[in-house]
Amino acid sequence: MTTATTLRSRPAAIILTAAAEQRVADLMAKAPADAIGVKLSTPRRGCSGLAYSVDYVTAANPMDERIETPGGSFFVDGASVLYLIGSTMDWVEDEFAAGFVFNNPNAKGACGCGESFTV
Repeated sequence: MTTATTLRSRPAAIILTAAAEQRVADLMAKAPADAIGVKLSTPRRGCSGLAYSVDYVTAANPMDERIETPGGSFFVDGASVLYLIGSTMDWVEDEFAAGFVFNNPNAKGACGCGESFTV
């Protein structure tokens, strides 16, 4: 007797809005020559413990989550995935500020300035 196993595609660890995807495309258009994508990580920093950090990446790490966007590859640090599952990343600009904004259902609190979060 043989049984077939059906594999479901795994959803991305984080959802990027259209504005965030466009910002990734803008960043990649002016990226250093050796950059292969943009990477999100959550280093230990700030008064709440973790912060969001977005940087260029020059080499793929097999432990990182890779999300292909219309503007280029977006990586999520493998050690940060558990803190980010189910999150949405947006790019917001107004008259006074511009930056990535995160809606993270795993965050249990944030510092007053909004620079760091805790899970």
